[in-house]
Amino acid sequence: MSERKWTHQTAEKISQCLEEGLEINVSATVVRRLLRKLGYSLKSNKKCLSSGNSPDRDTQFGIIKRHRDEFSRLGEPIISVDTKKKEMIGLFKNSGRTWRRTYKKVKDHDFRSEAKGLASPYGIYDIQRNFGMLVVGESADTPEFAVNCILMWWEKHGRFDYPEARRLLILADSGGSNGARPRMWKKCLQERLADQYGIIVTVAHYPSGASKWNPIEHRMFNQISKNWTGVPLETFDTLVNFAKKTKTKTGLRIEAYRDRRPYEKGKKVSDKEMATMALIKSTELGKWNYTIQPREPEVDKNLQSSLQVKPESIEHRHS
Repeated sequence: MSERKWTHQTAEKISQCLEEGLEINVSATVVRRLLRKLGYSLKSNKKCLSSGNSPDRDTQFGIIKRHRDEFSRLGEPIISVDTKKKEMIGLFKNSGRTWRRTYKKVKDHDFRSEAKGLASPYGIYDIQRNFGMLVVGESADTPEFAVNCILMWWEKHGRFDYPEARRLLILADSGGSNGARPRMWKKCLQERLADQYGIIVTVAHYPSGASKWNPIEHRMFNQISKNWTGVPLETFDTLVNFAKKTKTKTGLRIEAYRDRRPYEKGKKVSDKEMATMALIKSTELGKWNYTIQPREPEVDKNLQSSLQVKPESIEHRHS
């Protein structure tokens, strides 16, 4: 056996090996033609092997479909939420090309230490109205931040688009700041959305490894990425304004805002606090499906002042 165990052979290298090892003199063109006759062709990798599907995967997709059908029939709002890929703010290369007379000079290395900040873009996509909202956070991506983004959507758009709404369906991934496990996610939904506005909040999480089926991924986030392709995100305003200008032929509209507030990581919710919540787990796959009912005002009236969202801390930039 030869010492070489791993190799990436091109047609030119195969032609050279045939000549050196077997004294067969053929060109790279002939090698390519023979490979095609033998059924070979250039192929890339294909993402199709799952890292382990949950046995309840198909059942959960059926539950989500039933929820969507019910809320659509009743005219109640349905939103898909998720955090987009974090973006370094600064003069860094952004993949893609733009029409220019000369190329844009950017830093030759993407060092985090040289960034002006790290943007956490959180998206809310209204499925029925084909409308998206992107909140660009400048702090940590925490459950508190995620709920505040949903609250911003409700205050600025949702309550006007659905003035008669009494229920809200949230479709989210099973991990991250809006995952199925974080207690702070449920606590903030209870106190800041259900209790304050009297809305019944139903949450359905996509199974692990199924985030690609979350509507926001292929209906909103990919369109935003296309809009700023090839453009360095030099400031937070650059990111916000490019997101806001995103439109499609199918009628998608995007609004974008900045959230300058700091968010603390690692906040804990005690068992006692969880016991006071009006959280009802579904009888079918309750780990992924639950409903949060509004509580009586006296239950959390002491928290109202501390939990009140301050609109002045959020800047809305017009393009």
